[in-house]
Amino acid sequence: MFDFHMHTTVSYDGHGAPLAMAQAAKEKGLQEICFTDHLDYMHVPLYGEMKFRVENYNDAYDGLQVEGLVIRNGVEIGMTPWNMDEVKQDLQLRHYDFVLGSVHFFDDRDPYLDEMIWKEHSQEWVERRYFEELLECVKLHDDFDALGHLTYIAKVAANPNPRKIALVEYREIVDEILKILVAKGKGMEVNTSGMMKFGDYLPGAEYLRRFKELGGEIVTVGSDAHNADRVGEHTFAVCELLRDIFGHVCTFSDRKPVFHKL
Repeated sequence: MFDFHMHTTVSYDGHGAPLAMAQAAKEKGLQEICFTDHLDYMHVPLYGEMKFRVENYNDAYDGLQVEGLVIRNGVEIGMTPWNMDEVKQDLQLRHYDFVLGSVHFFDDRDPYLDEMIWKEHSQEWVERRYFEELLECVKLHDDFDALGHLTYIAKVAANPNPRKIALVEYREIVDEILKILVAKGKGMEVNTSGMMKFGDYLPGAEYLRRFKELGGEIVTVGSDAHNADRVGEHTFAVCELLRDIFGHVCTFSDRKPVFHKL
């Protein structure tokens, strides 16, 4: 099995050493992993700089090996409506096998930590605003391979009511997002970190079925682990779901999808 969303101490919020996380993946029976450290372009006082230094990335991963485990080099870019050029420049600094495109912020604010957003607005407003930002970003950005955690807003720490977001609630805007992904030949990640919060994937099964209905074929799986304990979490179970919907799961090598029959 596979885990294509992992953060180590190379990321500003990672807590696991690269070797320890790779060894954990091997011990848990994974065949292939991809480190996807953060390139985020906002400044949050709690964290400061949210972009890794490419020198640190190279030192951490170049030459890293664990027998019997395929290790890919990836990155999670934080997409905004204004950072396309900066992303392009950063991605030229080294080779990556996989670029995961995610949205973590909107209106220059951080819904993960900023409790005031949730106090100033209704939950429906915050969720809709997040999807609007996501739609704008997938329209503008091309330098990514798969969209990360489509329903991320459901699990953020400041959210007073973490919950499963039903597709019907935002069907129109989600359909626009999915159609753009299909038209651009982009994939979608199934992020398992929502299981810990409210017992569902990010996004859940109904979103995956809709992606398939609209012509989507590229799907990856990631735990979003920030320490060794969570590497591979729920990835075996989610592949059972993907087998029923798609019949396969994807990994990436040299920015190209590799399809694995399930």
